[in-house]
Amino acid sequence: MLAAASVVVVVGTVTGMMSALDDGRPADDAKPLVTRSPTLQPLPALPTSSATSAPPSAAQSASSKSRPKPSVSGRRKPEAVAAPALYRHPDSQVLDWVQAHPGDFRREVIESRIADRPAAVWFGDFTPSTITARVRAVTSAAAAEGRVPVVVPYAIPQRDCGGASDGGAPGLAAYDGWIDRFAAGLGAGEVIVILEPDAIAQSDCLTEGQQADRFASLARAGRVLKAANPRARVYYDAGHSDWNPVAKQASLLDQAGAASPASSDGIFTNVSNFHRTSDEIGYARRVLSALRGPASLGAVIDTSRNGNGAPADGEWCDPAGRKIGQAPTLSTGEAGIDAYLWVKLPGESDGCKGTPGTFSPEYAYELAR
Repeated sequence: MLAAASVVVVVGTVTGMMSALDDGRPADDAKPLVTRSPTLQPLPALPTSSATSAPPSAAQSASSKSRPKPSVSGRRKPEAVAAPALYRHPDSQVLDWVQAHPGDFRREVIESRIADRPAAVWFGDFTPSTITARVRAVTSAAAAEGRVPVVVPYAIPQRDCGGASDGGAPGLAAYDGWIDRFAAGLGAGEVIVILEPDAIAQSDCLTEGQQADRFASLARAGRVLKAANPRARVYYDAGHSDWNPVAKQASLLDQAGAASPASSDGIFTNVSNFHRTSDEIGYARRVLSALRGPASLGAVIDTSRNGNGAPADGEWCDPAGRKIGQAPTLSTGEAGIDAYLWVKLPGESDGCKGTPGTFSPEYAYELAR
């Protein structure tokens, strides 16, 4: 069976584009710190195509400014409502590198294809006293721009089954309190919450009783997050298409409250992995069908490094030949797929192109060019 999707270093978060940790800085400072990448062993998947949006032509721009023609009834036709844009947090390792290397030949490619993309902000340290302010720093900045932030609570007890990502809250009661404080920082604007990567897909190390307790806590977390901000969209861990079988994953998700609209808006897949979007779409739809929740449930997919799919030899450590995938968007054009997100930062080393979790311009350039 495959390894977990996320790995942290000490109190750092790992697989996100950026992290907001408590390191003694002011509580409202959400600048990211060093993160670390996953210990994965992905397998090859079928190819998929990726489309990008071109800017409107001059003719299109001109026509869009003309007065709309009245309908036969004399009323204007309703105008299409554009999907909201995702938020890009202004602090990250890649942005620091771009700013510090204006003359590097790789800078333009890395800046335009990675640094300028919106991505998730991870909260992986157990610091109850500052978590509300640090979450609020992200959500309020996004609201000021009219954009949608993606935040990742990552502090479940026994995280990573005692592996390299070990950490989190000292117990579920403490975790519940931490989630209460996390929720208090969500604000009132739209926000996407990627709730605890690996916590469901990688729960086999727990006893049956421990699983039940964890899943009850996750179900509670979803309810608390959505009650604190009715516009919060909470997604639960579904692993990825080459991890658990559909029936098993759906059963685990159901036990964790993912089928209840009071807790959940759906599932997320492929966090920090390389599997192609087409595989993840099919897998997510099968899991949602087996979950038997309301039709409103959807899925989000991490597309940050899946442009060429998973390597055939199962290599997981900065594997050669990988590419960035579809740009982050809330308009996928796929039924039941709510978003493509960059939860993992392209360019953060898994440990072979550099120190684990640090930004590698070599790897970023390889992925982006």
